[in-house]
Amino acid sequence: MSLTRGAGLTMALDEFLRSSPDVEAAAVVSSDGLPMASALPAHLEEDRLGAMAAAMLSLGERASETLGRGKLQQVFVEGSQGYVFLMAAGDAVLCAITRQSAKIGLILYEMHRAAASIVKILEVEETNVVAEESFNDQVQKSIQQL
Repeated sequence: MSLTRGAGLTMALDEFLRSSPDVEAAAVVSSDGLPMASALPAHLEEDRLGAMAAAMLSLGERASETLGRGKLQQVFVEGSQGYVFLMAAGDAVLCAITRQSAKIGLILYEMHRAAASIVKILEVEETNVVAEESFNDQVQKSIQQL
């Protein structure tokens, strides 16, 4: 039995949080900021995090391209209480909020692993959708030939 896309993304986030104890919250959002999956404490709103991620991503992309730095890979924000990371995960964005004491290198390493898992989850789903559409097209052609 295959998992739904949402369940797969939730499992990827859970694994990321298990491997990164300094991550206090994580989410996967679409490039326009719509939540896809999240593991957030009660005081963080999923929609608000998604909107902020989209705004930071848009500004980061514009700055990276305008300043000749190429395609944006990640956004990193340091605050007095910790860090916020955004990382591309295919057509989605992985967001992580960490403690001040977090080891940045370890967080980035684990984010790369989680992002790769997210890409695979989304690609599998896209492959299944394409295969299903192809099958449906074949069925339609067979019906029309009858």
